[in-house]
Amino acid sequence: MQPSALENFLLIALKPDNMPIGGMLFIVAFVFWVAIRQMIKHDRLIKEGKKDKIFDEMIK
Repeated sequence: MQPSALENFLLIALKPDNMPIGGMLFIVAFVFWVAIRQMIKHDRLIKEGKKDKIFDEMIK
């Protein structure tokens, strides 16, 4: 009997050579989330007419 797709994926993903790739995926997802959050803040400042406050917000 063949392993299911999930079992096969876990066998490959949990090998020691592939663990850094899994960690990298979490780091990339976190950085992407931070970028989207900052983008939303900056868009709100632009809509409020406070374009000059964006730089101040970025260096906090």
